[in-house]
Amino acid sequence: MKTIGLLIISNIFMTFAWYGHLKHKSAPLFMVIVISWLIAFFEYCFQVPANRIGHAQFSAAQLKTIQEVITLIVFVVFSIFYLREEFRWNYALGFCLIIGAVFVIFKKW
Repeated sequence: MKTIGLLIISNIFMTFAWYGHLKHKSAPLFMVIVISWLIAFFEYCFQVPANRIGHAQFSAAQLKTIQEVITLIVFVVFSIFYLREEFRWNYALGFCLIIGAVFVIFKKW
């Protein structure tokens, strides 16, 4: 669970670094880039330990899959509540297909 917790925190920072500026389109691009890099530093402070700790239990492919699912969940919450964007049915269907990929990757064949 430590890996999952660290990945969630990392993804919150990552989402703000990558997409937070979309709410502030009047800010100068150079300033947005610098601020995004500063936020991304904190993302790495959680991401790297999460992968280091998680690799004792999961394969790299499994870690990446966990990362992507967490990214989608954090992004959906972010886009709805921070960017005030609508969540559409086709987004949900696409995310369900990605969840199907999780089953394929974690299933012991």
